[in-house]
Amino acid sequence: MLATVDGDAADARAVVLRDVEVARKQLLIYTDTRAPKVAQLMSHPIGTLLMWSAALSWQLRCRVRLSIEDSGLAVASRWAKVQHSRSAADYLAPLAPGATLYAAAPTAARRENFGVISAEVIQLDWLELHRQGHRRAVFEPLGSRWVQP
Repeated sequence: MLATVDGDAADARAVVLRDVEVARKQLLIYTDTRAPKVAQLMSHPIGTLLMWSAALSWQLRCRVRLSIEDSGLAVASRWAKVQHSRSAADYLAPLAPGATLYAAAPTAARRENFGVISAEVIQLDWLELHRQGHRRAVFEPLGSRWVQP
């Protein structure tokens, strides 16, 4: 789940983690650049990614600094990998995500709607749920600490 700020309210949606750039502490998510989350992250670039692993009983809350790229070599190379897949249609839809279906005539579908959201991790809150007791730790640039679950 990616949570962003929409004016004076929170907004959250499920996203797919497409890639990780470990050295840069970045999580990458593909998006239609017309989606409301793009305008939200441009006006308020701090968000939260929430992930759950049922196999590990782990919850990860990542405080992230968000940015968007819609052109350049990095975006073009990612598009080259996606363009022949089923998910390419997600970025080629003639209407923007959330658009009313009876709206005016749609514009032609274009590759330019494909973008890559970079979520730079600035804090990680890890929670492990376990019958013998839960564990929780917070990881920040200045260090890490155990905290009360």
